[in-house]
Amino acid sequence: MRTPVIAGNWKLFKTIAEATGMVNELKPLVANASGVEIVVAPVFTALSRVSEALSGSNVRLAAQDCYWEEEGAYTGEVAPKLLADAGCSHVIIGHSERRQYFGETDATVNKKGKAALAAGLTAIVCVGETLAEREADKTFSVIETQLKGGLTGFSSDMLAHSIIAYEPVWAIGTGKTASDQQAQDVHVFIRSLLAQMFDQATANAIRILYGGSVKPDNVKGLMSQPDIDGALVGGASLKADSFAAIANFAA
Repeated sequence: MRTPVIAGNWKLFKTIAEATGMVNELKPLVANASGVEIVVAPVFTALSRVSEALSGSNVRLAAQDCYWEEEGAYTGEVAPKLLADAGCSHVIIGHSERRQYFGETDATVNKKGKAALAAGLTAIVCVGETLAEREADKTFSVIETQLKGGLTGFSSDMLAHSIIAYEPVWAIGTGKTASDQQAQDVHVFIRSLLAQMFDQATANAIRILYGGSVKPDNVKGLMSQPDIDGALVGGASLKADSFAAIANFAA
């Protein structure tokens, strides 16, 4: 059995006070959520304080990005070991916005993923196609390229400590969502590709999340699909009640 993961990516929102207020509001709303792993990803500046606020709760902490070096003359970057020091257990890597706006490539995703795992973090590795790529029937080829590039040199054990997030770029922040079947089809493809790249047991065990305008009113349908193991939630994770409704999808 794969434990579902509901992860909230807060992107560039919330001051430290707003972030800590949010998790204090969230904690009692999800305290009885069983059989699900709940993760929130605030901005870097709020991580340490949010970690303190989450102490003793069933909500875990992620960062939204990392760098691949442990230390050095890399102004503005944050190393995985510093994220762990701030209280993180997870880190999002290769989000489409990093690829679109900040030059993220499959090669840098690969280096970041390896560095995150070496620091003891769970890497949430993102893949997904644009609208133009989907309309050109390139979805599977794009995702294959991203996975093979992003996971080059990974062992089965390294993959076992990772999570894959499928996020169709055309469905992020647009209000559009892939249909339950569209999402399931891509998740099946990802799992079958991972079986080829690694082995069937590893592919069967890895969690694959769907990200793309997940909301309380569509999460049950998505989560009913056999290969969808959770959600990477954007806008709906910014309010405690809506994120809690998603995290409590099985209630």
